[in-house]
Amino acid sequence: MPPATPELISPRSPRVLAARRLAKRNFRGKDRLFLAEGPQAVREAAGHRAGDTATLVELFATTEAAERYADIVGAARDAGARVHLAAEQVIADISTTVTPQGLVGVCRFLDTPFEEVLAARPRLVALLANVRDPGNAGTVLRCADAAGAEAVVLTDASVDVYNPKAVRASVGSLFHLPVAVGVPVEQAVERLRDAGVRVVAADGAGDRDLDDELDKGTMGGPTAWVFGNEAWGLPEETRALTDAVVRVPIHGKAESLNLATAAAVCLYASARAQRASGGCRSVTGN
Repeated sequence: MPPATPELISPRSPRVLAARRLAKRNFRGKDRLFLAEGPQAVREAAGHRAGDTATLVELFATTEAAERYADIVGAARDAGARVHLAAEQVIADISTTVTPQGLVGVCRFLDTPFEEVLAARPRLVALLANVRDPGNAGTVLRCADAAGAEAVVLTDASVDVYNPKAVRASVGSLFHLPVAVGVPVEQAVERLRDAGVRVVAADGAGDRDLDDELDKGTMGGPTAWVFGNEAWGLPEETRALTDAVVRVPIHGKAESLNLATAAAVCLYASARAQRASGGCRSVTGN
């Protein structure tokens, strides 16, 4: 059987133009839609729902990708998404990557109201305060998901979590756990503390050592880790809001750790301590 003929062959098609503009934050906010590129992200989007509403709205696929990832295209159709076979040039025009993988999904925003995050009584939270690099934001989200965190919160001064680079860096984790956005850092810290969560700042100049905190048994309770800007960390006024400022010990000669690496160390330290005290959820077993 010959391959199907693409129905969308012009980058100037209204459907293509509508999808392409989602690369810009102001249009994403106006439409409350974002792009998910590649098989992993599209697969997760197709399987995600917010209540009775499917997250994946539309899927653009080259004929080759539609054949290679027939299961993903089928899942998209089952979710009620409009599926368009498109010429490679059309996919390249929508995509924000140098080497598109042939699948681009249009998804509804899926952020969770901060009140819902608090109502769920989370035990492990990543709070991104003034994190500006989308790749770092997406990677921290992925680390939080892997460590079993119940939520990620991005303050109003942080990058847009729906930035295509952030979505790619999350490698599907954006669809796995609640993400609250646009929360002022002061409000986030205060409300988390009111919910019984200890708020800990991660800072290379912290006066407490993570190993010492683990040895003293202070990390087993509900914890929110606050991670700051990649270049200059957390300002003093933000550190002052928290219950403790903790540094990851450097045992070798490295000058420091980058944001995502430090976040992974901190989140996994809390997850280990909470599992030891029967607290943190596990996604790999009962």
